[in-house]
Amino acid sequence: MLVADAKASDVPVFIDGVGSVRPLSTVTIRPQVSGKLVELHFEEGQDVRKGDVLVRIDDAVYRAQLDQAIGKKAQDQALLQNAELALDRSLKLVQSSSGTQQQVDTARSQVEQYRAAVQSDDAAIASAQASLDYTTIRAPIDGRTGIRNVDVGNIVSSSDAAGIVTLSQIRPISVVFSIPQQQLAKVNAASGGGQLSVEAIAGDGKSVIDNGVLAAVDNQVDATTGTVRIKANFPNDKLALWPGAFVNARLLVETLRGVIVVPTAAVQRGPSGTFVYLLKPDQTVGMKMVKLGQQDDVQTVIAEGVADGDKVVTTGFSRLRDGEHVEVAASQPPAATPGNPPGNPNEERKPNRRPQKTGGPEAASAAPVALPEAKQ
Repeated sequence: MLVADAKASDVPVFIDGVGSVRPLSTVTIRPQVSGKLVELHFEEGQDVRKGDVLVRIDDAVYRAQLDQAIGKKAQDQALLQNAELALDRSLKLVQSSSGTQQQVDTARSQVEQYRAAVQSDDAAIASAQASLDYTTIRAPIDGRTGIRNVDVGNIVSSSDAAGIVTLSQIRPISVVFSIPQQQLAKVNAASGGGQLSVEAIAGDGKSVIDNGVLAAVDNQVDATTGTVRIKANFPNDKLALWPGAFVNARLLVETLRGVIVVPTAAVQRGPSGTFVYLLKPDQTVGMKMVKLGQQDDVQTVIAEGVADGDKVVTTGFSRLRDGEHVEVAASQPPAATPGNPPGNPNEERKPNRRPQKTGGPEAASAAPVALPEAKQ
């Protein structure tokens, strides 16, 4: 049988959820004009920066269209200049009584017509220039390229559903997970006090993959599941999170300060409620009714009934009776583990820590207890 010390500690309170990893942004690279694909300026799986050239499409046709629009404007500008001269002559003839008002009106109409033509030419030039610019496709975001869908030499167009390649922003990256709607009020209250931390947890439930922050809470509850979607952003510097993967997420909503923590194994349940066995100074054990707080598979917060430094029994309950006398046997030094090296067995040790739902430190100073021999 083992005992452990109850300890006062700060215990973080988490809300757990299972979610999926999503790129912060995803863009399908599609051409805005049709033409022959002549150059690819990226490798599959390459990190690119916003503004980097990715693709070039044959621009011969679009360059010719631009030149044609520029030539048309020059032609209309010459006609406009001639019309303006004709208008000036008509005005002078009218002033000398050698011309008619009708001639002036006709000349003025020609000027307005050519001015409109020049304005239309400007629009045609802008359109042709845009089409020419579209033959060079640049990265709209920072991200990583995927597997390309077409090769150089193919004819591409804006109607291609798959596009040329998909660009995903994975540093930083997002995780979207769901929490019960009953926890929504707690999340909203906690977020009012500042930015909330989120941990991405590996499949073993222990290892922290990355630390991020709460980015958004969905604006509605899923009526089918009774859950609310949560989005968190992670820096993902080590690329440990990958789009499409499933991951466990833990949202920190509060920290309980100076609470009493015992191993969950010490907590027992009976007809009268929850209780623990305390090891008294006279080497007897006594049953103590307790009120529980935050609890997980490893540790439990005791809201009432146990004090800091009390020794609680953690095993051997089937043979234990209230008031029974026991003797604490000499404990063997623990085996050397990372974070728990061998040493003097009488020296207080801190246990190995691992992330928990409540996040509190594990109870320490476990020691075996000898039970009295059973009566025949």
